[in-house]
Amino acid sequence: MASLAHTERMTSQLIFAKEPAKGWRPWGILVPLIGFALLIVSVGLLTVVLQRAHLVDAKENPVGLEGFAAFLLAPFAALSILTIAWVRLIERRTLSTVGLSADRGARRFSGGMLIGIAMMSAIVAADWASGGFAAGGVARAFGSPRALAGIAVLLVSFAVQSSTEELLFRGWMMSALAYKFGVVPAVLVSSLTFTLLHFEPASSRLFMPNLFLFGVFACCWSLRTGNIWGVMGWHAGWNWLLGVGFELPVTGLDTHMPALIARLTPAGPNYLTGGAQGVEASLGCSIVLIAGIACTMPGARHRLASTSA
Repeated sequence: MASLAHTERMTSQLIFAKEPAKGWRPWGILVPLIGFALLIVSVGLLTVVLQRAHLVDAKENPVGLEGFAAFLLAPFAALSILTIAWVRLIERRTLSTVGLSADRGARRFSGGMLIGIAMMSAIVAADWASGGFAAGGVARAFGSPRALAGIAVLLVSFAVQSSTEELLFRGWMMSALAYKFGVVPAVLVSSLTFTLLHFEPASSRLFMPNLFLFGVFACCWSLRTGNIWGVMGWHAGWNWLLGVGFELPVTGLDTHMPALIARLTPAGPNYLTGGAQGVEASLGCSIVLIAGIACTMPGARHRLASTSA
């Protein structure tokens, strides 16, 4: 009997707050499909609206600062509202069960943002030191008050976009899958879904593997801390610095902002520069994410073991 109880705990686990759902929990196989549906209804439809308003072009690239801010704010704010509505009205769960605990959220978010900035800085520095980039035009953004204002707008915009992705994939999807199948399948399926939704047919070889590593690292961090506040901030800091710090693309998108730190131009092979997708598709990114997983996974396993005992 003890062995059976242990098996049940391992295959069905509440990974954040230990509060049962009072509504309908979807069958496990439906969870990724529901995630796709939420994205289509919010990000998909609103991106079409932005295209018709000429804020996003036919290839779904934002047009100018206004387009970039609108692309990050409107669709992802809608997705966040839909995800929270699903959790509260359909599954009838509290927000703490998707990692949004009320304890020190702002502090954890800020700390995570600093770590995201530090990790992205390490990736860029490693790729530059390896000969992937040539540096020039130091801190060009400080010569333009308009550019600095735009960078501040993008900080808020990336915070909304990144936090929403963490809420959907690491908060709701991972917790829903863990309840049905256990933690390891939840990490793998949520990370794979995250990867597939960022699929680029002509991307560099390391782009898709790095997206998967990105998802696994975010899962391990969330499981280690028992909330998603820190990883929301980490994702925001990561995207923001990449988008405004070096005049490099963030997940293939160019903010067209003058560099906050230094302008970098590709000077080496794709495995160092990441090609069109930027340093997120570089070897330096792979190494940093693997190191991050190695650092956070033991803590995640220890916390889950202690909470399920």
